[in-house]
Amino acid sequence: MSVSIEQLAAFAAAAEHGSFSAAGRALGKAQSAISTQIANLEIDLGLELFDRSGRNPVLTVAGVRLLPEARLILDRRQHLIGVAAGLESHVEHRLAVAFDELYPEPAVGELFADFARDFPHVELELLFPTMEDTSRLVLDGKADLGVMWRQEQLPPELGFLTLGWVPLRLVCGRDHPLAEGPVGWEDLKRFRQIMVSGRTEGPEKQRLRVAAEVWWVESHWVILQMLRQGLGWALIPNHIMRESPVAPELAMPKLSFDRGNHPVALEMVWHKQRPCGPAARWLRERLAAQKID
Repeated sequence: MSVSIEQLAAFAAAAEHGSFSAAGRALGKAQSAISTQIANLEIDLGLELFDRSGRNPVLTVAGVRLLPEARLILDRRQHLIGVAAGLESHVEHRLAVAFDELYPEPAVGELFADFARDFPHVELELLFPTMEDTSRLVLDGKADLGVMWRQEQLPPELGFLTLGWVPLRLVCGRDHPLAEGPVGWEDLKRFRQIMVSGRTEGPEKQRLRVAAEVWWVESHWVILQMLRQGLGWALIPNHIMRESPVAPELAMPKLSFDRGNHPVALEMVWHKQRPCGPAARWLRERLAAQKID
């Protein structure tokens, strides 16, 4: 049994366009060539794919069953051609990108919708570490690009670009003693602080510590659930509060010692000594141009 791509293309085009003549126009071939390709395919398969008794050919039961298989083979052929074209133009076959939760999730979705359009054949891995874990992944070659809050002691091997500033707000449960406000600096020290934490032990982990008692959690989203239970207070990015379904059960009390916004710088980092291909360059340019709020 010998089945060619040309036969499958004729079969799929005839099914899609409703006639052999329309399929020929779509493929830039004569109607007779389409008819011959389909007839030969039917001979090779030992099955009738179209009922030709009417004015226009109609798929048989076998044709209906085999059409998705034919389309899959044709799609994979196009995928192979696209991957080969990417390799020829030195587009990376795979990228790993690490995002801290400080970067808004809706912006991540929009970014990679555009990325998929321009680089449909690049395999992508998205990682969501926190704080210094992001720079460690880039440093160790486990991520090609990282987006993280500013690290005061960045390894010299890494380049960086500030993307913007993310405001943090004081948040606690509605029944927490701090909820009524205004809250003084000494008040913050009296109650448990719940802090986002990575797995790397470094100075960044302690930078925003105020309280004597601290719990460390790897996710802002989980922290909100803990605040909801009245377990402490935390500094939370504005965009996470906006998106959280438990926000109505939380309070953002005013501070007596400042206006309540504690902006944290958001930076993009990369390894200076590793080559940057077209897909990574595209990401770096788009991240640099993206407005963060």
